[in-house]
Amino acid sequence: MHTQFFGNFLLNKGVISPEQLIDVLKIRSSAHKKLGTLAIHSGYMSANEVEDVFITQTHYDKRFGELAIELGYLTQEQVDELLTIQLPDYMLLGQILVEQNILTHVEFENLITEYKSIYEIYDLELIEEQQHMVDKLLSNFYLPEDLPHAEYILSYLTLLFNDLVRFIGEDFTTLDIINLPEVPVSFCVSQEIEGTFSFLSALDMEQDAAIAFAGRYVDEEFEEFNEYVNASMEDFLNLHNGLYSVNMSNDYSMELHLQPPQSHENTLLATDHPFYMLPVIFSFGTINFLFSIKKMEDSETHMQEDEVSDL
Repeated sequence: MHTQFFGNFLLNKGVISPEQLIDVLKIRSSAHKKLGTLAIHSGYMSANEVEDVFITQTHYDKRFGELAIELGYLTQEQVDELLTIQLPDYMLLGQILVEQNILTHVEFENLITEYKSIYEIYDLELIEEQQHMVDKLLSNFYLPEDLPHAEYILSYLTLLFNDLVRFIGEDFTTLDIINLPEVPVSFCVSQEIEGTFSFLSALDMEQDAAIAFAGRYVDEEFEEFNEYVNASMEDFLNLHNGLYSVNMSNDYSMELHLQPPQSHENTLLATDHPFYMLPVIFSFGTINFLFSIKKMEDSETHMQEDEVSDL
C-alpha cells in the first residue's frame, strides 16, 4: 500500500498536482511493470543508463533487456532475475509518472532516494516489517502533533488503510489531516463510538464519488444515488468501526460500543470537539474521513458520575 504514502510525498514536494495524481491512479490499474523501472529499483542501473537504453530503442527494434545487455548495463542473469521480481507499487506509480512526462527518470530516481532515506524504507517486501512500516509512515505523514490519543488513532488509520485496500481498491492517495471546528458535508454517514475512548467517525463525499464508492464496495453498478448507495456507505463505516472495536478489545482490553449509523446530506456537521479530516483521493473522486475525538478524561468522568449515582 506504499503507493498511497508516496503519492502524498510527491504532492507535498509540489512535483505533481492532485489532478495529475488522479490521472495516474486511473492508469495504474492497467499498467505493467517495465524492466527499466525494475533495474533502477534493484540498483543494477542508474536512471541515466535506463534513459540511454530507451533512446537506443528508438533506433533499434529490440527489447529493453536485450539492448541493456548489449550496452553492458546488465547481464543475462540479471535480466532473468529482474523478470521474477515483484515491483513495489510505489515504483509502478513512478513509472507511470515518467511515461506521462511528468517526471524524468533522473528526477524519479532522486525522489525515490529521498523518500526511502527520510522514512527509512529499506525493504518494503518483508512481510514481518509491513505493519511496523505502515505505522511509521502513518505517524510521519498524517498525525498532527496536537492529536489527542494518537496511539489509538494510529490503530484506527492503519485499519482504515487496510480496509480501503481490501474492500474498495488500492488506487488512492491520502492527504494530510486537517483540523476543523466544523465540517460542511455533502453525502455523509456518521457513527458514534462510545466507551472509555469515545469519538464520532464519519465518511463524506460528493454524490458521484458516493455512487462509485458503493459500487466498488458491493461489486454492483449504481446509476444514481439512492438508499442502496447510502446503505452501502453506512455498512462500510459500521464494518470498519466494528473491526476497530474488536482490535481495541484485543490490544488494549478496551470496550467500545457502536451506535447506529446516521445519514447527513448537504448540512454542517459539528460537535463539542474539533474535527480532524483525512481526505482520500481515489481515481473516482475524493472521500473525506472525519473524526471528532472526546478526551478519555471526559468518558472517565462520566463513568465515575454514573458510579456515584448508583450508590
